Amino acid sequence: MKKNNVLQIDSHDNLIVALQTLDRGSVVEIGTKVVELQHDIPAKHKFALEDLDSGATAVMYGVIVGRANQLIRAGELITTANLDHATTDFKESHEPFQWQAPQPYQNSPTEFMGIRRPDGKVGTANYWIFVPLVFCSNQELNELKKVLPPALGYTTTSRYVHYAEQLVEQIKTKGAPVDPVISLNSFDPQPQPLFPNVDGLRFLTHHMGCGSTPDEAEELVELLANYISHPNTAGATVVSLGCQKAEVRALQAALEKKDPGAVTPVFYYDRQSWNEPVDMLEAIIRQTLVSLQQANEISRQPVPISELVVGVECGGSDGFSGISANPVIGRAMDHLVAKGGSVILAEFPELCGVENELVSRCVEPESGVRFLELMKSYRQRVQAVGFDFDQNPSPGNIRDGLITDAMKSAGAAKKGGTSPVVDVFDYPGQARKRGLNLLCTPGGDVESTTALAGAGANLIIFSTGLGTPTGNPIVPVLKLSSNSDMARRLEYMIDLDTGPIISGEQTLDELAAQLEKLCVETASGNYRAKAVRLNQEDFIPWRRGMSL
Repeated sequence: MKKNNVLQIDSHDNLIVALQTLDRGSVVEIGTKVVELQHDIPAKHKFALEDLDSGATAVMYGVIVGRANQLIRAGELITTANLDHATTDFKESHEPFQWQAPQPYQNSPTEFMGIRRPDGKVGTANYWIFVPLVFCSNQELNELKKVLPPALGYTTTSRYVHYAEQLVEQIKTKGAPVDPVISLNSFDPQPQPLFPNVDGLRFLTHHMGCGSTPDEAEELVELLANYISHPNTAGATVVSLGCQKAEVRALQAALEKKDPGAVTPVFYYDRQSWNEPVDMLEAIIRQTLVSLQQANEISRQPVPISELVVGVECGGSDGFSGISANPVIGRAMDHLVAKGGSVILAEFPELCGVENELVSRCVEPESGVRFLELMKSYRQRVQAVGFDFDQNPSPGNIRDGLITDAMKSAGAAKKGGTSPVVDVFDYPGQARKRGLNLLCTPGGDVESTTALAGAGANLIIFSTGLGTPTGNPIVPVLKLSSNSDMARRLEYMIDLDTGPIISGEQTLDELAAQLEKLCVETASGNYRAKAVRLNQEDFIPWRRGMSL
């Protein structure tokens, strides 16, 4: 496969991507045009294909991603100094949308080994979770976390503890620490759990539940109810103080709607009802051991791949994310939808500028209206405190080639694929329809992955160009790198490298087929995602204020 050094993503684009660092004065050919570079162009960054007058629009992915604030010469580097955020105007009418579902890949999997719950839902893991209704109860959960996982064989001595012990021993014997022979990367002991069919215990500590608005407390309760009724949850222990705004009765009411048959066992402990904290904790420990014996009786069974609900996320994005990792995810998701599966695309600030495409793909007109309303109300809340979506790109994003929010959004949307949008819903709602769903969340990695799991995703795929150490307590998170350099440096956190698309060594379909198989292996419990191995169990509920 021929290696190119530049890429024009769409034939209408007047911004060109450098696939490798290019020197000033170099001459590059793009179609019938020849451009002499006016600056050194770092890999992942863009340069102008033609002269752009001040006020002219810059186009990538076939959509407007910025507006020149001064004359930009052909071959000139695109920066935050010469390009401002701008997007394509929304059109009321759209061409009828038609989707051609892809044909399955050769030897494409049709089943995975899942956990079928009594209510018919299918999980990809089997966890017992501990849920605080208020931050005051984090202390009890932290005590339980110190005791239960080690006692049950779910955790082993931390590699850092082992490393520190080695250094301390050297100080005792030699007077000075020297790097021990055992490296941190090679020290990876496997847990030996007492209950092998239970994947572990998870503790959803957070900093909410009191001192908040009624709406915020209600959203927290709904989110926690989503996690308790999630198909990856075997059961839950709920701990409260007793006087918090997020009340037990509100959680029970929410669970009754989501789990009307009370399929998931839930135990409630109110600290103010106990004379001593030690009495309550001992009772929790006893109850947990009994419940885990019952949860351990469940076993995996073959289920159709259509039972997968995949949340897609990107974080620490770079200038290659939108042309490697995200399109690979999108192609794999199209194949999943074609097999009857479900996909959840979130991060609404990173859909800014692609509203026309998404609205045109909505199966029901009401969904398009709902999407625009959610985008508008979200943006208004942000603007009310003096910000806007154009401030979404982080310094790291900009440094690695994502100059405007529209540029970032056009690439981020690719991970949702090209299938019809079957539903649009707000946080902390749940996906109810098979196919591609849109969920309103912020772009913040942990807040968004927390919401995706709460929305019913039983697997999350996360693309990164810079390296983002994010996971989830109950849902496995697969990490895809957009470039091979980062994948080599951060091999310990990357599950699949899509950099070969940039180097020309592999095609989009080849990597999408690999991702599809990796999803099935992960959902079946045969492959442990790197985020799971690293104990990345991030849980941050979205506080509606202003969060991009």
